[in-house]
Amino acid sequence: MNRTGLLGSARRLWLGLPVGAALLGVCFWLSVTLGSADVPLETVWRSLVAFDGSTEHLIIRTVRLPRSLLAIAVGSALAVAGALTQGLTRNPLAAPDLLGVEVGAALAMVLALYGGGTRSVGFALAGAAIAAAAVYWLGSLGRSGLTPMKLIIAGAALSYLLGSLTTGVLLVSQQTLDEIRFWLAGSLAGADLAALKLVLPYWGVGVLLALLLGRSLTLLALGEDVAQGLGLPTAWIKAGAALAVVLLAGSAVAVAGPIAFVGLVVPHGVRFWVGVDYRWIVPYTLLAGGILLLVADIAARLLLQPQELPVGIMTALVGAPCFLYLARSHVKR
Repeated sequence: MNRTGLLGSARRLWLGLPVGAALLGVCFWLSVTLGSADVPLETVWRSLVAFDGSTEHLIIRTVRLPRSLLAIAVGSALAVAGALTQGLTRNPLAAPDLLGVEVGAALAMVLALYGGGTRSVGFALAGAAIAAAAVYWLGSLGRSGLTPMKLIIAGAALSYLLGSLTTGVLLVSQQTLDEIRFWLAGSLAGADLAALKLVLPYWGVGVLLALLLGRSLTLLALGEDVAQGLGLPTAWIKAGAALAVVLLAGSAVAVAGPIAFVGLVVPHGVRFWVGVDYRWIVPYTLLAGGILLLVADIAARLLLQPQELPVGIMTALVGAPCFLYLARSHVKR
């Protein structure tokens, strides 16, 4: 590509970020104003600058705003975790939910509740880390070592196993099932400022690591030998990316449950626009992940009013066909 073409491409990528931020803002506004009772934008603004204690203002400040902000945080966390997972494994079908990371976090949360504890980010992070390590170890077995296909098979097998264990615990304990039934399907219902404050520190560290590792992951995608030849500390890069995935996916599962396919679909959609450079993939997936989960949550609230669907069902309706298409294309190649 000539210099003019490179400049045009860079200009397009820089322009896309404020456009994406504006689209995220529109989706955020729709999420706050739409629901079982639609709220005018003027009322939303007054609830922030001139709070009067009315029912509408209380709904906006204690329910709608925290839920919408949490949707952005969880969606962006899962999307970035998916992009990092695909870059780390060099596997286009990799994602935290498909490799057992989210299921591991969910099982840890269920076991904590079954043992009389509470839902804690610490349990979710521990479960996510153990599941990720187990999948990596299983995928590395055999003479050929770690391969993309073996990683997917190991992730699917472990996901089924951990999912079965989760179901077994819930069958034994009706109380635990009643407490987290809606959460297990992936839900933002009942979101509050406490949940948002809980996830933000892990979100911040995970996103910062992802942004710092952008260039290194792009070079790592060329092959580990090439990256080592360029002097990159590949072991540290992999460890940093794995830590970011665990922080982002584990904290997201802790507050919203195992929401599927966000980490798979969003990075693929972003690559159509930005290419394979992770310096652009990470910020774009941040925006796109938040947009996707906001739209899915709006649909989950409005589709069967006055009832509400778990947002995980809406993402699965979009993600499952995309996964089948990507799997079919990957097998063909």
